[in-house]
Amino acid sequence: MNWLHLVSYFFGGAFLANAIPHLVSGLRGEPFQSPFAQPRGEGLSSSTVNVLWGFFNVIVGYLLVCRVGEFTLLDTRDVAALGLGALALSLFCARHFGRFHGGNTPTGS
Repeated sequence: MNWLHLVSYFFGGAFLANAIPHLVSGLRGEPFQSPFAQPRGEGLSSSTVNVLWGFFNVIVGYLLVCRVGEFTLLDTRDVAALGLGALALSLFCARHFGRFHGGNTPTGS
């Protein structure tokens, strides 16, 4: 196993995880933060921009996972690398976007 393949799967998992909130927000017709907003990563982008950005992330994730090495769902190392990449980016996004949507300090009802 080439360790560079595992690095590729890690980043592929991160790109695939990043696609989810952008695609969901875009498909729901809602604005969401993106790298193209002002200020960058904090302002809101249109639903169309988010769909395009989400699809870009899917394409990059696909290339990193399916076109580098031979990713196998039955290989624990491959799946662990992808899962850790997805988890790392998901935790970052939860903290980053939680600042804007109240997720870091939820209030009890």
